[in-house]
Amino acid sequence: MDILSALRLTGFGKSGYSFLVRLEVWLRPAASIHCKNERRFIVSNSKASRREFSIAGLSPPISHYCDAVAFGNMLFISGIAPLDENLNLIGGDDVAAQAEAVLSAMGKILKAAGATFGDVLKVTVLLTDVNDRTKINPVREKYFGSARPASTLFEVSKLAIPGMKVEIEAVVGLPQ
Repeated sequence: MDILSALRLTGFGKSGYSFLVRLEVWLRPAASIHCKNERRFIVSNSKASRREFSIAGLSPPISHYCDAVAFGNMLFISGIAPLDENLNLIGGDDVAAQAEAVLSAMGKILKAAGATFGDVLKVTVLLTDVNDRTKINPVREKYFGSARPASTLFEVSKLAIPGMKVEIEAVVGLPQ
């Protein structure tokens, strides 16, 4: 016989807030869940709400998507391009200037959702040249400060807009 369980994570990160992640997990009767630091899981079966964010002043979507979607206590930020409101490339050939534009836009999305860079759990960075990582790292440190989200970096052959060298998406734990 299986049981329905959900996770309750408390004291997340240095910010000290708590959030509830509702996750349905089917377990065998004798199974138990353990995670680092021996945090325990609490049963919950409530439904989370979905909200879409389209931020004024950012570049409009080039396809069928919005800037971010919140679901429960999570925020999923779409890949951000270094573009202005008229879809013009910001930063020219300078990958650091493009990263600055991307993270500035991310800051606006985070603010609209009631979050900060310290709430970012994971980023995915797309670069057209993996060697540009060292050029964008100081920009990342400027915005994230002492917060260090999980991160994945991919080198890609090209991005959606000609001249783009960087695109970043993020997953955020929203404060309660």
